[in-house]
Amino acid sequence: MKLAARAGRITPSPTLAMAATAKAMAARGIDVADFSSGEPDFDTPEPVKAAAEAAIRAGFTKYTPSSGIDELRQAIIDKLHAEQGLRYEKSQVLVSCGAKHSLYNLAEALLEAGDELIIPVPYWVSYADQTLLNDATPIFLPTREENGYAIDSHELERLITPRTKAIILNSPCNPTGATYDRTTLERLAELALRRDLLLISDEIYEKVLYDGARHTSIASLGPEVAARTVVINGVSKAYAMTGWRIGYAAGPKDLLIAMANIQSQSTSNPCSISQKAAVVALRDGDAFTKTMVAEFDRRRRVIVERLNAMPGVRCRMPSGAFYAFPNVSGLLGRQSSSGTIATPTDLATYLLQGFQVAVVPGEPFGSTQHIRLSYATSMETIVRGMDRLDAAFKQLT
Repeated sequence: MKLAARAGRITPSPTLAMAATAKAMAARGIDVADFSSGEPDFDTPEPVKAAAEAAIRAGFTKYTPSSGIDELRQAIIDKLHAEQGLRYEKSQVLVSCGAKHSLYNLAEALLEAGDELIIPVPYWVSYADQTLLNDATPIFLPTREENGYAIDSHELERLITPRTKAIILNSPCNPTGATYDRTTLERLAELALRRDLLLISDEIYEKVLYDGARHTSIASLGPEVAARTVVINGVSKAYAMTGWRIGYAAGPKDLLIAMANIQSQSTSNPCSISQKAAVVALRDGDAFTKTMVAEFDRRRRVIVERLNAMPGVRCRMPSGAFYAFPNVSGLLGRQSSSGTIATPTDLATYLLQGFQVAVVPGEPFGSTQHIRLSYATSMETIVRGMDRLDAAFKQLT
């Protein structure tokens, strides 16, 4: 059987693969300190679960409109207006099976052979593969760790060609935890307007911010900017609802209608029960989120302090999301009992096999110098895992 060429352009999600490996080891009774999974360890809020139970009892278990129920789309519209001053009609909002699904619908509707999508590096693993799946070319914009992974608008403009279709932004960022300030967003918006580009704003971590920071959506910088911005978001991270699979997109009407048409011919509607639950999360979930983020902040400080105390490791303090992204270049080239640690992947393998610590190597995020650790896990796991990492690194020669 000859497979389609697009199937050979991509690899399975490395974050999901590492998480699955860690879970399989734990199922065999192995004590794994798992930092691989990008999901909160908190339980979904009780009012959200109650709304789902009520939906089941009421028989709300049938097909819904493929773009999502009106009640949820209105809740999204109200949220975006209340928090960012954005105004959308229901035809400009599409509910999908997670933010990843929203991004894929967008790639399907927007990209084709010959197109280019600019992606700042480091980047979330699926941006490049979704671009390749839709016959377009990812163009990578390097950023610098010493500058807080800030985007240089001049370097960005040098990458723009007649084939450039869009720029994708992720703030707060997975994997770095970096955020873009308003001045940076204004420069990017001006560039997009001047060069006639679409802005894709992945805001899934918008509520996971620290040190008093507040999120600014680039779409909020004016009507002209909003008219060429697609906002991507969902309930997975802010409300501990990863398994419920609800994401959404809001943006230009023609593009959102095209995305909705694609969804109608692929997955159709997201889960009816999850949609009812998401309404309650969006309308009443902020108190839960603040409590969760306060705990993430406590863990953030512990994990970064421990990592920076380890020889050969340095780690910036993330300003958002729930990932530490330590630079481990000082460990590369060292020897373990099984050979040379030449790459972050080698290091991740060494840690998992020898010390039962699951991390994600940096290569799938575009870095050959980093590993990613999620601190959306218990403090007990963090302490146990940091002790193991310290021991593992000290054994390298």
